[in-house]
Amino acid sequence: MADTITEINESNSTSRTFWRYAIPSVAAMLVNGLYQVIDGIFVGHYIGFEGLAGINIAWPVIGLVAGLGILVGMGSGSLISIYRGEGKNNQAQQTLSTGFGVIILAGLMVMMLLAMLAPTLLIAQGATGTTLQMGSAYISVFTWGAIFTIAAGALPMLIRNDNSPNFSTALLMLGAVINIVLDYLFIAHMNMGLKGAAIATVISQSIITIIAVGYFFSAKSELRLCLGKLTFSSSLAARSIELGTSSLFMYCYFSFILAIHNKLFMTYGSPVHVGAFAIVGYLMTMHYLLSEGIASGMQPPVSYYFGAGQKEKIRATLLLAIKVVVISGIAAVVFLNLYPETLISLFSNGDPQLAAETENGLRLHLFSMFLDGFIALSSVYFMAVNQGGKALAISAGNMLVQLPFLYLLPQWIGVDGIWLSVPLSNIVLFLFVAPLIWRELQGKREAEVTMQAIQSR
Repeated sequence: MADTITEINESNSTSRTFWRYAIPSVAAMLVNGLYQVIDGIFVGHYIGFEGLAGINIAWPVIGLVAGLGILVGMGSGSLISIYRGEGKNNQAQQTLSTGFGVIILAGLMVMMLLAMLAPTLLIAQGATGTTLQMGSAYISVFTWGAIFTIAAGALPMLIRNDNSPNFSTALLMLGAVINIVLDYLFIAHMNMGLKGAAIATVISQSIITIIAVGYFFSAKSELRLCLGKLTFSSSLAARSIELGTSSLFMYCYFSFILAIHNKLFMTYGSPVHVGAFAIVGYLMTMHYLLSEGIASGMQPPVSYYFGAGQKEKIRATLLLAIKVVVISGIAAVVFLNLYPETLISLFSNGDPQLAAETENGLRLHLFSMFLDGFIALSSVYFMAVNQGGKALAISAGNMLVQLPFLYLLPQWIGVDGIWLSVPLSNIVLFLFVAPLIWRELQGKREAEVTMQAIQSR
């Protein structure tokens, strides 16, 4: 454990420390996103737009389950890194143990809630007929596999905070490969439809969970656990949940956006529009997960620097992360607009109506996508420096600011108004979030200059 502290604390290069965590984190996020994208490719080619609509109707619910895993991973992970920066290694180990307990409790709670409410949640989005049938088949598998879905989201993040980012990435890659192979088997060869896609995902998540739990009980773990010393602290659980709630809200945001869009597209359009929205979502996913990976990789060193009081290193790391997210986002928008037909064909079986609706949605819906990454990064930053209130406000604001756009624009310009609601609301929220980040950067710089002046006397 001392090696981790020495490496972060004594490195003369904040960029080297940042990339050491960011590269495996980005790889892990992109690989994890591959689960969804591969599902979409197989579903689009072998089932068609009705399958895409069914999986998109189910994803607002599945997204909330996955968000609970991110809550535990980011919340407990941030607290672990802060304790390490403060030299409180026993508290870091106790936080890890408590995180295991939160995963189990959350999984049991979700299983009960989905068993009672899943069909109602799908119908509320306007699902009927084949779309409802397919969505219900997909979500039923995640009902009994909820603990694995949550654990597979949380444990790789906790492994990363245990100073094993490469092992965390390798674990997620293994899960992705298993998921792809099983998708091909269950959907293409066994004709199991959306239920087969869900079973493939849950099996891969269960394998990730088993290996990750084994890691923390092995000599490879710096925060090694043993059965006799497993504890659960309600106060640590509350602190972890407080820090991680902003990350959950980001997933609530996605679920909220998906659910409202699904309902509006079913009202003002048809299942073809829901299928087009699913493809646009898949194309957006890879950049958003890259941004999440940068934010996630930024968190361990920033939390450590915060615990150690190294404000200039916090500022340098945040600036580097912002540059990467914004520049990559602008490049992604340009690429999507240059090659829309090629990208859409990955998820389509040749339906011309689906292709036309998707291309229109891609151009309207994703033109400010790079701001989405900046907003997500800002939320994670405030969580990493123990400002959970600001992180939560950004995540909650991301949802609330969209309500007037989603309510008014479809009434004024129909389906195009639905596509435009998110990018326009991102611009509005950016105008509020950017000054908060600017003040953080200026404050860290002024504090460091003051400290240097005092030391030079």
